[in-house]
Order: sequence, then structure tokens, then C-alpha cells
Amino acid sequence: MQKIELGRSGIFVPPVVFGCNVFGWTLDKAQSFRILDELVELGLNALDTADVYAYWVPGNKGGESESIMGEWLKARGRRHDVLILSKAGMEMPGIGKGLSPSYLASAVEASLKRLGTEVIDLYQSHRDDESVPQEETLAAFDKMIKAGKVRAIGASNFSAARFKEALDISTKHGLPRYQTMQPHYNLLERGIEADLLPLCAAEGVGVIPYYSLASGFLSGKYRAEADLGKSLRGARGAGKYLNEKGLKVLAALDKVSARMGATPAQVALAWFKGRPGLAAPIASATTSAQLADLAKAAALTLDAAAVAELDAASA
Repeated sequence: MQKIELGRSGIFVPPVVFGCNVFGWTLDKAQSFRILDELVELGLNALDTADVYAYWVPGNKGGESESIMGEWLKARGRRHDVLILSKAGMEMPGIGKGLSPSYLASAVEASLKRLGTEVIDLYQSHRDDESVPQEETLAAFDKMIKAGKVRAIGASNFSAARFKEALDISTKHGLPRYQTMQPHYNLLERGIEADLLPLCAAEGVGVIPYYSLASGFLSGKYRAEADLGKSLRGARGAGKYLNEKGLKVLAALDKVSARMGATPAQVALAWFKGRPGLAAPIASATTSAQLADLAKAAALTLDAAAVAELDAASA
């Protein structure tokens, strides 16, 4: 499987990064272990999580995804077979939030403990924090890297202007540079193409979009209101795409997937390949069949006609 470098980090990931927000949410511990076992065998070894996953589930408090991953790593002894991408900065209920040096110092220690590892491969600012000078945040990351707790850093949910400011500060002060950007981006959410995506392409930053399947809508399984009850994710996020544009994109996906002998989900993920600045989309799965879709998407390349058709439908 061809690997893609995350920015200039020296870290190479497969064409699809697995989103671990499902651990402790739609998958319990045993189910999560099974999915993790299958992921490694398929070569999809880049695992994106965050300290807040999955605090939104009744009875959870945050950290459940990392804890399940840590237990799996200990049980299987496969730390060197996977890449761990985690994030901090969003509110941990009852603990705190933000990108201040003091908060990040405690957050990284908590994540390392839950994960049961000495180092996080890519540690990301989960959300911009304008109350803290970016130089202070980057200096905090510098200490983590020098201490061997983090290999490289990334950002998520930054505006283009704020992200450019961060990159300039890194250059000016010799501080670690954000190697990745994790934005909301897919066939139905293309707003970053106006500024953030071109910036990342010009700066050599690898883009790893989340919600790359639009909460599962682009898999094609939600085509009417009655379909939204098929899963928790459908009820939570896919419904907003049941409109004229959403159905137009599904029709284009159906047409391209039929021609290429693929599924709509595979085509929707393959659409990211070759776009300026794109490294790899983040996608989740809860079944073996869905995992097979991700693996096939990683190997699929669309022709120019297919890309043009999808671009036109989603413009």
C-alpha cells in the first residue's frame, strides 16, 4: 500500500486514516479490539483519536477512545505496528480546555497514560485558542518533542489566517511547525478550497480531513428520512445532507461507482487523492464490510472523468 508523508514530518500514513471516535461510542471494548486487529492486518495502521473521544456518550467522561486503544496496545504488543495521532484543546468535562502551555503539559501526560505509550506520533491542537499567544503554544509543543513525548505536531479547526500566522511564528522563532491540518472537508463540505487548502498546499502541510464521508451520508445508506435511524451516526449528523445537493452528489457517486465496480464510499474517499495539499482522509468503520471498503478505497484511483463528474455535482 502506497504511503503518504504527513507534511515534512517523516511520518508516512496509508491513503486512509482510521477515525477512532467510534471506540467507546458505537463500538464497545470487545468490538473495538476486533476492529483494531483487522485494521492492522489490512495495513490501515494510522489511528486518529483525541482526548475528548467519546465524552458525549451518557456515562462517559472523555478519554474512552484512548483508553481502549491503550488496552489493545498492551494486550497485543503492537505499538510499533501503528501510528497514533491524537489531539488536545477541546473541553474535557470537569478538567479544562485550551492551548495554554500548562494545560497542554497536563493533557499530553493524561493521553500518554491512557494510551500506555511513551510517545504520540502526531499531536494536534484540536481547536484554535485565541486567548493564548501562538508562540507560547508552539513553545509548549517544542518541549514535548525535545522530551521525546511527541514526534510531530498538527492542527485542526484553524482559520487560514490563524494557521498562516502559526506557520510564520514557527519559522521566525525556530519553533516546531504544524505538519498537518485536520479540517472538515468532503464532497459536500468544500469551503476550505477558497483559502485553507491552497495555503496548506503552498506550505507543504498535509491535510487529513475529518468527516470525509459526511457522517456516513456519502456511503449512500441514507437516502430518505426513514434511513436516518439505521445508526447513531446517521441520527447525529447525516440528516442535514438530505437535500437537493446531497441527493445530486449521491447520484453522481452511484454513476461513478457503477462504472468503476466500486461502492459509493470507496469513490467518495478516492476523490481526495491528488487534490492539492491532501494527505489522507479520515474515515471510521464499525463492521468488517466497512473496513474492507476503506481498504479498497485506499487502493482505488479515479480517472479524470470521474473526478470532474463528482466536482460538478458537489460544486
